[in-house]
Formats: sequence, structure tokens, C-alpha cells
Amino acid sequence: MLSRQFVREHPDAVRDALEKKGVDADLDRILEVDEEWRELKSEGDGLRHERNEVSSKIGELKQEGDEEAAQEAIERSQELKDELEAIEERAEELEAELEERLLTLPMVPHEDVPVGADESENVERRREGFEDLRDLPGEVVPHYDLGEDLDVLDFERGAKVSGGGFYFTKGAGARLEHALIQFMLDVHREQGYVDVFPPIPVNSKSMEGTGQFPKFVEDAYRVGGENEAEYTDDDLWLLPTAEVPVTNMYRDEILLKDDLPLKHQAYSPNFRREAGEHGTETRGIVRVHQFNKVEMVNFVEPEESDERFEGLVDEAEEVLRRLDLPYRILEMCTGDLGFTQAKKYDIEVWAPGDDMDDGPEQGGRWLEVSSVSNFEDFQARRAGIRYRPERHESAEYLHTLNGSGVAIPRVVVAILEYYQNEDGTVDVPDALQSYMGGQEVIEGTQKVGESALGDGERRSER
Repeated sequence: MLSRQFVREHPDAVRDALEKKGVDADLDRILEVDEEWRELKSEGDGLRHERNEVSSKIGELKQEGDEEAAQEAIERSQELKDELEAIEERAEELEAELEERLLTLPMVPHEDVPVGADESENVERRREGFEDLRDLPGEVVPHYDLGEDLDVLDFERGAKVSGGGFYFTKGAGARLEHALIQFMLDVHREQGYVDVFPPIPVNSKSMEGTGQFPKFVEDAYRVGGENEAEYTDDDLWLLPTAEVPVTNMYRDEILLKDDLPLKHQAYSPNFRREAGEHGTETRGIVRVHQFNKVEMVNFVEPEESDERFEGLVDEAEEVLRRLDLPYRILEMCTGDLGFTQAKKYDIEVWAPGDDMDDGPEQGGRWLEVSSVSNFEDFQARRAGIRYRPERHESAEYLHTLNGSGVAIPRVVVAILEYYQNEDGTVDVPDALQSYMGGQEVIEGTQKVGESALGDGERRSER
């Protein structure tokens, strides 16, 4: 949330952010409400001062025996009280409207963010891991075909159990996901992160605190009731990212300077009603309704957030470096910056199985596995998270940052495609072998049931 003072003093910057981020909000109405609210507060202060003066005279007039003047003062005091109550009632109405409308304003981009209309104008900062690529098969089989052939991915049974956009990982596929989770948690512990295991359902107040609501209600999974129905602060939703519960752990609290920087990591399953057209770009486990992810959340002093942002990018990258997966860093331009972010980098891993127009010259495509974001004080204002620079000083809003460390299904895609061998097996990255009991190669899982008959040679895990 932007502060009232910032909106009041920098309307052009806010209007520019609305345009660049493509957000529809009535800034003029916000400014009108704020002006009327301030006028009423000033008028109310004047009436309150006058009433206090009148009230103090009543006793004096009665002591002097001037009952008529005392009665007039009493009547005037009552008139002022009635006027003040009317003004305060109107001011409260405006206050509520202002607070609600401020929630619709996006974060203003950091001054360093490149200006651009949409994702086509994002800026590639660098590529890593392409200097020494492993030998790939003549034709890399896409993960969705290879996964079914090895019987480590099962889309049909996932859809049967839960509907489209859900899937099973099986055998070595499930083991790979477990290994990635533990591996990532270990990496981030080395980087100074403290683990938290968050609750899966989160209330509406928490979704508002991190900026998911009210803008992205349609993307959430509500626990009971329709998304279109009005919601209250206490209604529950399946978390879309661990960013929501972990950030809101400290909602309406005051931290101390000695607590900062505070770095938490959390594994969670995540639930999103992913929209978009079906096709090659979304086939398989690239865009699904439930996925596993390790999230890193940072709470820092304002003057430290720019440096911490760069550090957070490096901490997310470390996962891909240790897995020896090629990737690139992409900086979001103003037109592709999210509602809540002041600055954001995407980390995109290379998956060579499907050639896309915007892929690298080696073929394949880019898959976003982490978005590293600096929200500055935007989320802190919404969630009421402050810190006290010194124990005797007033509390101030801190800055929040987060980044995925990283989204697991797309890393699975990259491993199945990049570590694929000519015979259809998949090498397990060195960094994961100890997490998979020493397993070096994924050779497949024996299929079961009549559906497996006539499907060629049935594989067995070795």
C-alpha cells in the first residue's frame, strides 16, 4: 500500500505507475476523498478547540452567578458536540473509503527499473551455465512424453482424481521431488535462513497483506463458497505461495533493529487457478494448479533492501548452479512488473525439449523458476509490519523481499530434458544423488494395470 502522504504529494508518479502497470484505479477520487477528509479533520479540530473553551467557561459563569450566560454556553456546547459528531461520522466514512481505495493502487516502480510496455521489453541481464553444456540426445524428448514413458509422471490419473491441472509423480519422479525439496532447504540453511512450516489455509486479511487481494481473487482457491461472493477478513483460502503466511507471521507487529535482517524459508504446496490457453507452452507440468515450492522471505531495514535484493537473487541462483542447470536472469520492465513490486528479476532455467520462438539459439525454451521481488514498504504498510530503529525511537515500516528458491515442477522439467540420455534414461544431477539414496540414473517405473499391456517393454526401476 502506498502511504496517503506519498499519493498526495506525488500524484503524477502514482498516475504513471497506474499507466505503466496497466492498473485501473480512480486516483482522482482518492485525491478528492483525501482532501475532504483532511478538511473535515481540520474543521473538527477547530470545533473541538472551541467546545473545550466554551465548556471551561460554563463553570466560571455559574460561579459569577450569570445563569443566563451559562445556559447559553451549555446550549452552544451541545451544538458544537452535535456538529462534531456529524463531522466525525462523515470523516469515518471517508476514512473507510480511502483505505479501501488505496488498496487498489499498485507499487510505484523503482527508479532503476527499465521502461517498457510489456514482457517483450524485459531486459536480459546475463546467462549462466552455457559455456560447458553436457551432450544431449539428437532429439530431446519433451518431459511430458518422457515422463509418461518412464511412468514417473501420470497426468491421466491426476485428472481423474482432482481434475485438469493436477498430476501424480510416481516412483523416481516422486523421489526426485522430495530430493529437490530437501536439497533446496539445505542450501538456504547454509545461507542463513530460518525454517518455518506454514499453515496451508490463509485468511483474507493475510491475502490482502501481501497484495494478492483484492486484485487476484479469481486466481485463488477458496475454502468453501464461490470466489465471486463477498469475503470477510476471516474467510480461508489455499495459499498461492508461502510468501503469504510467512510475511503475515509478523502482521501488526513491531520488530527491533536487532532482529533484522530476518530471513525465513518455507516449503509448501501451492494452489493457483492458472488461466491461459492450452498448448505446448502449458502442456505437462509447466503450468498446473498445485505445485511444490521453497520460498525465501526477507524483512530488512529500508536502506538495506537494494543490497539485499541482489543477495536474494544470488541465493536463488545457487540452487541452479549446484544442479548444473543453464539459466538466465531477466529484469522486468515497468509494463511487466507485478502489482506489488518495486523491482523484480526472473530466473529462467533452460529446458531443451520444446523449441519456442523466444528460446535461446541452442533451441528449447526458458522456464521461470523464481521471481525475486523487492516490495519496499508496500506490503509492510498493508500488513502493518514495522520495526523500531532504536528502542527510544518511533516505529517505522520495514521493507519486505521474497524469491522462490525455487519452483520445483519446472526444475523437474529441466532435469528430465537436460539430463536426458539417448536411451531414454535420465541422469540424476550429482548434487541430488545423496538425497536419492545414491541413485545415479532414472530408468523408469514398472507400469501397472491393464492399461500397461501392449505398451512395449515394461520398465522396472533398478
